[in-house]
Amino acid sequence: MHTLAQLGLRKILLAVLIIAAAIGILLVRGMMHRADAADKAPPAPAGIPVVTAMAAKQDMPIFLTGIGTVQAAQSVTVKVRVDGQLQKVAFTEGQDVKEGALLAQIDPAPYQALLDGAIAQKAKDQATLANALKDLERYKTLFAQDSIQQQTLDTQVSTVDQLKATLLTDQAAIDNARVQLAYTTIRSPVNGRTGLRLVDVGNIVHATDTTGLVVINQIDPIAVIFTLPEENVPRINQAIQSAGSSPLQVQALARENGAALGAGHLLLVNNQIDTTTGTVQLKALFPNRSLTLWPGQYVNARLVLGMRKDATTVPESAVQRGQDGLYAYVVNADNIATVQPIRVAQTQDGKAIIDGGIVPGTRVVVAGQYKLRAGAKIAEAEQSTAAPAAAPRSGG
Repeated sequence: MHTLAQLGLRKILLAVLIIAAAIGILLVRGMMHRADAADKAPPAPAGIPVVTAMAAKQDMPIFLTGIGTVQAAQSVTVKVRVDGQLQKVAFTEGQDVKEGALLAQIDPAPYQALLDGAIAQKAKDQATLANALKDLERYKTLFAQDSIQQQTLDTQVSTVDQLKATLLTDQAAIDNARVQLAYTTIRSPVNGRTGLRLVDVGNIVHATDTTGLVVINQIDPIAVIFTLPEENVPRINQAIQSAGSSPLQVQALARENGAALGAGHLLLVNNQIDTTTGTVQLKALFPNRSLTLWPGQYVNARLVLGMRKDATTVPESAVQRGQDGLYAYVVNADNIATVQPIRVAQTQDGKAIIDGGIVPGTRVVVAGQYKLRAGAKIAEAEQSTAAPAAAPRSGG
């Protein structure tokens, strides 16, 4: 009996040892698996990934931007000034013409005949006057000899005066005939580019026609008409006075992508505000040799009021809006982000001009702000992989 008891106890101990060994093996394997997984896992990030930039100091132009329409500097509808048959068209559609260039010719024959008749009439009246002057000299001699009456002499004097007046009328008729003849030759009144031909050769044209022969637009230089809100008028006038004799610069930008189309200067600020829209019209003139501006084109017109020297600037995306106003996340040397209230003077070209709160050389967060809180540690990330800066959230 004693031996059997000992044998049972040994079996129990052996089973316990086997179970304990199995448990130990499982524990060791689990620890090794966790260690292996820990070796393969990526290291914990050093901070919240964001993109930062340094506040800079630079000269910044101060400008106002409005929507504008390109217009020809001059637009002329060429019309005939006398009636007649259109004998010749001397331009091609879309041709660049100079001032004084021949555009068209009306049949000059009727007007040449009128001129010739006026010249002949003057020659006839000159001969009559010459004869009357000789008679007057004879009458004066006869009157001195008391051979004729005073009335006869006075009549001859009056006849001479009438003939002299007739010559003046004849000369006026000649001048008018020459003008009418000159009107049969139609020349360009401006430098510009012709449009569509509105009348073909052979047609009878009249001075009363409203359509004209062609429209000529001067496109180099070219004008831009644009509008700005009425509250900007005092700033504009002050900038004009400060500039003195130098006109303010105006830039024309494409509406689609903001590409620069040309640089010109301000011609005028309209003399009244449109009370319907609360805006004022302005006109600028642009050189346009490359023809990047075209009549009827919509552009963004940027009026440069002046230059802000040594302005503190940050990327526009650094500016956030909270319940207490504008702020930016500022990063210190330990990569800790803090909230800094700022004052923004103006935002333009993707940059914010800072009036207060940030100095040049300050490191600010420009992307990834939506994950940040004051006091958070940050890690610099690539611009392409960093989370985009979401719309400014409220709160500081």
